[in-house]
Amino acid sequence: MKICLNGKVLKLNKGFNFCGSLTAEEGEVGNRGRPSQNIGGQAVIEGVMMRAPGSFAIAVRRKDGEIAVRRQNIGIDHSKLFKKPIFRGMVGLYDALVLGIKALNFSAEQSGNEDEKITKSQSFFGLLFGLVLGVLLFVFAPLWITEFLKRFFPLIEGSFLVYNAVDGVIRVIFFLAYIIIISRMKDIQRVFEYHGAEHKSIFTYEAGLALTVENARGMSRFHPRCGTSFLLIVMIVAIIIFSLIPKDSAFIIKLSSRIVLLPLIAGVSYEVLKFSARFKNNIFVKLLIAPGLWLQRLTTREPDDSELEVAIASINVALSEADEKLDGVIYV
Repeated sequence: MKICLNGKVLKLNKGFNFCGSLTAEEGEVGNRGRPSQNIGGQAVIEGVMMRAPGSFAIAVRRKDGEIAVRRQNIGIDHSKLFKKPIFRGMVGLYDALVLGIKALNFSAEQSGNEDEKITKSQSFFGLLFGLVLGVLLFVFAPLWITEFLKRFFPLIEGSFLVYNAVDGVIRVIFFLAYIIIISRMKDIQRVFEYHGAEHKSIFTYEAGLALTVENARGMSRFHPRCGTSFLLIVMIVAIIIFSLIPKDSAFIIKLSSRIVLLPLIAGVSYEVLKFSARFKNNIFVKLLIAPGLWLQRLTTREPDDSELEVAIASINVALSEADEKLDGVIYV
């Protein structure tokens, strides 16, 4: 398959089709009857991180207009365990936490001044702060509010299904409020444009077209396997799985159980997301994925051609061989 970057036509060694996903896998049958790979991505500061089977790449637009890239191999993809259902969804947590932080650090360095370097301690405490904030906002606070409300509403106290439904609804409200608030920030709006560029470039591969700015420009920015849709599915699946925790348990038991069960919830949610993407033309599946696609109207923006170019560069580098250097980008 031929691809185009900065007006230059390049060739990839792997002539496969790709579809957007949270994590990268191999071994499925594509729309041309050949083995295909899934490629997923994440928008970062002035750039895009793309995840291919066995590797990931980050492409960032520098202040001088050049595109800086970095590619690394990923050993976890070679584990047979993490290719099995449920377990493969847990790789998404690794991607979001470990690779996501690496991508954000790289993008912050390359998009700013050259002398701005993020130390390992800054990266560690940044990750720790994000995890603590996430647990407080989306696990502790909804549970605490639900415990408070059950004192005044006997139905919450008497039914574990109602209890977890209330807990889940509060979590969804917090999530939507969080998305709405950050979507009003100018810097985040720029990231959301790169999010749209990520989806459009992946859709171009899914359509079996040459990966050019012209082809990507006409694609949709709403993808059924987006991480935004995944998070919404996670919150729905969590209501069901958290219902397995005895409602009479102590608060600390309920809280710790919710944290411990997060990898399982991520695994189940990924399978739901994968199923919905495979049967996205089914009327019932369309209804299932509609809220996630609607939510992407908040988390994506229409990208310009320069942002599409960065997303294309990220895919190209992610799919290249480890010792291969592509033209039109600067390797860091």
